[in-house]
Amino acid sequence: MKPRHLPLLALGFTLALPAFAETPKPATTTEIVSDPALQNELLAILEADQQDRLKLEALARVHGYNSPEVQALWPVLREKDAANLVKIAAILDTRGWVGPEVVGQKAGSALFLVIQHSDTAAQKKYLPLLRDAVQAKKAPAGQLALMEDRVALSEGRPQIYGSQLRQNGNDSRLFVCPLMDPDHVDERRAAVGLPSMAENLKRWNLTWDVEAYKRELPELEKLQWGERRP
Repeated sequence: MKPRHLPLLALGFTLALPAFAETPKPATTTEIVSDPALQNELLAILEADQQDRLKLEALARVHGYNSPEVQALWPVLREKDAANLVKIAAILDTRGWVGPEVVGQKAGSALFLVIQHSDTAAQKKYLPLLRDAVQAKKAPAGQLALMEDRVALSEGRPQIYGSQLRQNGNDSRLFVCPLMDPDHVDERRAAVGLPSMAENLKRWNLTWDVEAYKRELPELEKLQWGERRP
């Protein structure tokens, strides 16, 4: 029987669906933006995206990800995610990936989070837009790294930056999803502004041992995709 997997987790990031995703820190200074109305709309979407995720993460740490308390929240999150995606897609399709000069850094993060928490089809659709936004300095490179990892895994390819974890349904242990070239992952992470694997894994009370990871990689690939990749 193929092992049952619990939702993906993204290292060092605040609870997402179906992964954990980074919550950008609020700006420490007052931001001057060109579209305060859109900023307020995005901040409201961001709050809706994160509110129950923070509650779910706290419950999961106490009761476990398989607990009834956690499972009861997933339908609520899925419903909110669907509603948020409609709003964000309308913005992206009409305005493009607006930068911090338009809505501010924190509000702009709602664009990434909602797409990152959506299905693979939406991620693939907006991934080129995010790539262009990073090139234009409208979005952080770390956001692109997380979405690249998510899409790669959904397509049956190893992730690049090691941002995604899974919980093995058989024994509930967390593992880093299959990763290309583990020896140089920290170099790739540093290049996009992400902390080291070791630093991120501390959040989950895990340690990063690259040699042990490489030995386990064939089994991790089976846990991720089964005997065959998508």
